[in-house]
Amino acid sequence: MNFSRIVRVVLISCFAVATLPSALIAQTNCDEGTGPLNPAQPQGVTPQQIIEKFGAKEEIFRQALNNYVYTQDITVQELDGSTVSGEFRLVQEITYDDKGGRIENVTFAPQNTLRQLSLSREDYEDFRYKMAFVLTSSDLPQYNLLYVGQQRQDEVDTYVFDIAPKTFVKGQRYFQGRIWVDNHDLQIVKSCGKTVPDTIATKKKKNETENLSPKFVTYREQIDGQYWFPTYIRADDVLHFRGNDVHMREIIKLTNYKRFGSKTKIIFKGEAKEDPKDNPKDNPKTPEKKP
Repeated sequence: MNFSRIVRVVLISCFAVATLPSALIAQTNCDEGTGPLNPAQPQGVTPQQIIEKFGAKEEIFRQALNNYVYTQDITVQELDGSTVSGEFRLVQEITYDDKGGRIENVTFAPQNTLRQLSLSREDYEDFRYKMAFVLTSSDLPQYNLLYVGQQRQDEVDTYVFDIAPKTFVKGQRYFQGRIWVDNHDLQIVKSCGKTVPDTIATKKKKNETENLSPKFVTYREQIDGQYWFPTYIRADDVLHFRGNDVHMREIIKLTNYKRFGSKTKIIFKGEAKEDPKDNPKDNPKTPEKKP
């Protein structure tokens, strides 16, 4: 999918649905494009140092994203076997104001034909932020990270970490899953998991709303030779509501990244740095490697 997020969709069941036998085979594939996992420790650097370095890079990336316009194309589908039985579609042009506020200009929004699922306020927050999962230095204290090895993701050699929240604060949602970090740029190039916790209805509260999260995978691509921006997010999962299963698919495409505005400076830890995009002599060509 995509991606926020670094990422998830909260889908609320509002109609009774029949269990789908074919839903048993639905599964988001986290391993697509990956090679064998090598559990060896990294050489010349500790896992903790890798975490600190990519957290710092993510901090810069989060600021840099506010200097780019892009197109976000969202599709959420209900599936009956291999047939699409309902669909939500939204295409937007995303930009930011001079204070970093997000501006969404809708360019395509056909009628929503979802029947078994409805999108909540949290869904739209996930489209904006959660599925394109970002893990900055300021986010790191909220999570436990476990180094699990090294793995080739398409044409990129990566360090692999499993991640889970340390605690749950009421009203907050977190990412739980796996991330792949480029061993050269030390930036996240792929993430796969789900947003937690789910809200599951109990027998004591029959009318309680259920918020269930699908498993999703987010791929990033290097933009302007330095920033790994989310470009593709996909979920293919079965949401197990109380007494009913819903097979859903989601695809989010983020395309047409373009710098906008005047000369800017990226601020990190109180130090202002000129964005290399503003100085062509210092701006390397984009390497042809993608997650």
